[in-house]
Amino acid sequence: MLKIAIVGLPNVGKSTLFNALTNGDALAANYPFATIDPNTGIVAIPDERLEVLAKLYRTDKITPATIEFVDVAGLVAGASKGEGLGNKFLAHIRQCDAICHVVRAFSNDRVQRADGTVTIDPKSDIEIINTELALADVATIENHLPKLQKEAKANPKLMPRVALLRSVQSQLLAGKVPTEFHDFSPAELHQQLDGLDLLTAKPVIYLFNVEETDLTNQARQAELRQLASQATGQPLDRLTAVFVCAELESEIRSLSPVEASELMADYGVTESSLDQLARVAYHTLGLQSFLTAGAKEVRAWTIHRGWTAPQAAGVIHTDFERGFIAAQAVSYHDLARLGSESAARSAGKIRTEGKTYIMQPDDVVEFRFNVSK
Repeated sequence: MLKIAIVGLPNVGKSTLFNALTNGDALAANYPFATIDPNTGIVAIPDERLEVLAKLYRTDKITPATIEFVDVAGLVAGASKGEGLGNKFLAHIRQCDAICHVVRAFSNDRVQRADGTVTIDPKSDIEIINTELALADVATIENHLPKLQKEAKANPKLMPRVALLRSVQSQLLAGKVPTEFHDFSPAELHQQLDGLDLLTAKPVIYLFNVEETDLTNQARQAELRQLASQATGQPLDRLTAVFVCAELESEIRSLSPVEASELMADYGVTESSLDQLARVAYHTLGLQSFLTAGAKEVRAWTIHRGWTAPQAAGVIHTDFERGFIAAQAVSYHDLARLGSESAARSAGKIRTEGKTYIMQPDDVVEFRFNVSK
């Protein structure tokens, strides 16, 4: 299951956003550390294809793909050294696949920053959080390097990992995003970093909590992107940003679907925050989904882009991958257009794919396998 940590300074709207995303009731208050233990919520990823397939296969059981959101307490300057229960909070982030960094970009004199002011300073806020994550990683590397260096003396093949960690450490201390983070996939990077789960190596989605009028203000959004680029040192084309009004999302949460759609339309919003985050997170992490369908259940499964049919089968059950024979695949769009599996078969749209087949995002699949005892 995809797991995303919602982080940021105190009072930037994390818990309000978390409640809107998960339909939960996390404490949202105007003081630091209103959240101490992390709130977690598992939400279904909206997928209109599942309803269509459920009608086609006449089943009531729908199982969507899911995301687990973790509402981490507000970090403060000094978190890497334990300030504000920082060590505990940073540990929660390590367990997640990606970071959703909530940044305040709204005006409200009643909502104070951690320093007691009400100033809006997105660039500074981003720098504070990123500095704490970087310092925590520097400490992790410092603790790990002596052991790795000792092992490398006996095994010279480990020297490239020593060099990589030193390079990463040096760049983090210089306030830069290590260039190596863009050279490997998340799995490859984890291996190259000798299994260290570095916070700064996790993909980051910057979620700007803006005022309602800024949801369609392209100039303001471009300005905020530029500030984030300056704060992180990342070029704009590598920066992932989403713009949401947490207060509006909170209001939408209390409305019926029709009323919610009407209110969103009034503000020029075409996509809910959950839809946006799910879409962006999938893209950022290189994920996609495939579908299985039948009279018992219609279900979406999450896999990495580029995975083969046997790897996808293994997500359902390890036996499916171990004993993989073939995959019967059809495009969701062909299946929905033709109205039935038999019609798709008659039209030649159902394909038999082998072990080297690369899964496609709209595949509806039935796996064939055999596992001998």
